Amino acid sequence: MTLAADTPTPRRDRGLLGDLAHVVRRHLPWARRRAAEEEPPTTDDALVRALCHDMRSPLASLEAALGSLGRTPEHASELLELARTQTSHLASMLRTADATGGAVRRTGARVLRDVVLAAVASSGLPRTQLAVELRGEVGDVPVADARVQRILTNLLENAHRHGGGAAVRLVASARPGWVDLALTQDGVPADRVVGHLRTTRPPVDLTGLGLWSVRRQTHELGGRLVWDDDGSSFTLTVQLPDR
Repeated sequence: MTLAADTPTPRRDRGLLGDLAHVVRRHLPWARRRAAEEEPPTTDDALVRALCHDMRSPLASLEAALGSLGRTPEHASELLELARTQTSHLASMLRTADATGGAVRRTGARVLRDVVLAAVASSGLPRTQLAVELRGEVGDVPVADARVQRILTNLLENAHRHGGGAAVRLVASARPGWVDLALTQDGVPADRVVGHLRTTRPPVDLTGLGLWSVRRQTHELGGRLVWDDDGSSFTLTVQLPDR
């Protein structure tokens, strides 16, 4: 049994000339009008748009902080803390972008245990904030598609960016034909999260882009998303077919 072994990646590489033509067409007035009416934005278009939207403010703050270091040495510690905060925010954005971009299918399978460890390492979530449980032999399930790790990374990074430091619990379990990946965190705004999960079009900024990507990639793999809100903690479960 292999997780997502036979699921194709629907993304097609247009090549350099194709990408250039695509950008030129989308910047023509008539093409923009027709694209807005007929063609939903691709994942790459949504990702670039979101990065351009969200990175302007932290980059401007970082530039201002670094530019003030030499002029106001008495405030150096405060400016360095501001620079560290903005750098951390930018790093989180780039992790979200990396986990949202089109996944390349792997030629060889890894086991789920290694995929979970890699997702934890590539997210910004501190290990002291995270508890991971692999029930039974689910850690030995082969994983043949990189989108599984991207889904986990996006979920963990979203909990890191928007969870307010609340503890996170990740539980992986197996049942006949399926593998469940459940992430639980207290204080999650359930209505907002569910809204991002239900939308079919990518958001204009990085807020919600990771969850939109989780929804898209889960469906590409033939999986399902279910959630539960008990009033204090929110649990999102990604159900993936074990082929």
